[in-house]
Amino acid sequence: MKTVITYGTFDLFHVGHVKLLQRLSDMGSKLVVGCSTDSFNQLKGKRTVYPYQQRKLLLESCRYVDKVFPEENWEQKREDIIRESASLFVMGDDWAGKFDSLSDIVEVFYIPRTPDISTTEIKTYLSVRNEEKDQEIRNLLTRALGLMESK
Repeated sequence: MKTVITYGTFDLFHVGHVKLLQRLSDMGSKLVVGCSTDSFNQLKGKRTVYPYQQRKLLLESCRYVDKVFPEENWEQKREDIIRESASLFVMGDDWAGKFDSLSDIVEVFYIPRTPDISTTEIKTYLSVRNEEKDQEIRNLLTRALGLMESK
């Protein structure tokens, strides 16, 4: 049995996440996922839309994932790998080289990210849309005030 282990926040679960988990699942016979807790994300300076328990539930509902556990700090990875008997540690290629020190206990592999989709891009898009909506409301209020003043 070949266990693959990975980590992430998995906020705003999207097709990029599904494709990643599918690829990771295909690399072994069991996929275990460390999902970053809310407190760990705060330490990393990340804000999530969904709290940990909801993100965990989404991951657990994905047919490619066999187990989800909390990622609470950077240092726990070595212990997790040993506990889960993982033989392959996989992260996105934006982390290339950052976890090479684990190669004494597990094969470390960096996988290309799914092109054209990311949680950050979705959050940016939604932020822009919110700014546009806010401007639309300001314009409407300005026009309404103008109409009221002209009476």
